[in-house]
Amino acid sequence: MKTAVRRAITAGLAVAAVVTTTAGCVESGRGDTGSDGAAACPFAPDASVNTRARIGFQAIPNADLFVKDRGLLAACLPNAKVEWSQFSSGADVVQAFGAGSLDIGTMGSSPATKALSAPLNLPVRVLWIHDVIGASESLIAKDKSVSSLAGLRGKRIATPFGSTAHYSLLAALNRAGLGTDVQLINMKPDAIPGAWNGGQIDAAWVWDPTLSKLVEAGGHLVTSSAETAAAGAPTFDLAVAGKKFLDENPGFAVVWAKLQDYAVTQLRTAPADAAVSIGAQLGIEPKLVGPQLAGYTYLGAADQADAKYLGGGFAGDLRKTAEFLLSQGGIDAVGDESAYRAGIYADAATGASS
Repeated sequence: MKTAVRRAITAGLAVAAVVTTTAGCVESGRGDTGSDGAAACPFAPDASVNTRARIGFQAIPNADLFVKDRGLLAACLPNAKVEWSQFSSGADVVQAFGAGSLDIGTMGSSPATKALSAPLNLPVRVLWIHDVIGASESLIAKDKSVSSLAGLRGKRIATPFGSTAHYSLLAALNRAGLGTDVQLINMKPDAIPGAWNGGQIDAAWVWDPTLSKLVEAGGHLVTSSAETAAAGAPTFDLAVAGKKFLDENPGFAVVWAKLQDYAVTQLRTAPADAAVSIGAQLGIEPKLVGPQLAGYTYLGAADQADAKYLGGGFAGDLRKTAEFLLSQGGIDAVGDESAYRAGIYADAATGASS
């Protein structure tokens, strides 16, 4: 796709969001151990692990927020020191890894691929697939007469650059032949509603809670990441960890993955209860969490360790994403599949599933 479609129109908008990195900060006021203190560990705690782990999370409804809200890492690793920091986009998480200030962090498959590719070539590994993204990331337009991408010709579309939403948007525009006919604006999710209400943008491809705010403000769905995935461009939310941290702390990684697996089970089998924690961490009512969860597919540890995913095939997904990023000028070169296979750490998921 041509350079014009990647143009960042940020001058004069004054809407750049500042990343929140306060440990345990959530809108609801609940901290890292929920409102009632830490829950009991669902398996035998491991007191032998005494490492310090700096974990970056995003406001995405997944198992990570459940683990955080219930204080499960503290319950299962009583001698470890865990520090939580919130980020507003995967691009910010990549920067934190580049600065050496993070050990495990949530980011989409697009920024993760960028981190593993030239020129960054960061020493990180994909540890877990938080979710397969579906309708939870969508393109919302203000003009109700717009029923397809063609209706956005010449319009201004906001999305966080380097995110999975950006990847899906570019893929959709490429298929629609609109590479030079739209203006893309690089904008953090929490800045998008203000620009929307101020008439500075015509549409946005983003995720919740921003997505719901745009719908409440009169926006309507044009297309979604579920449709781009069906067309051959799937996206994911991932947990990425520093290679050095994983090499030195395999025990922590396995317990971390076991808790993610436990939380995924809770999201699947007790969604109403899980929604209390997810809603608390997102700062929304639990009743609003269900529709958000429906926009993702959550994988347990056994699925993660399978040959289709971290056990092998996911390297192909990363390489495919890299090829797309190269065509957009987002990376300098695409490594062979073995290079992306080396960027996957399946030991924790395997250990959690055994």
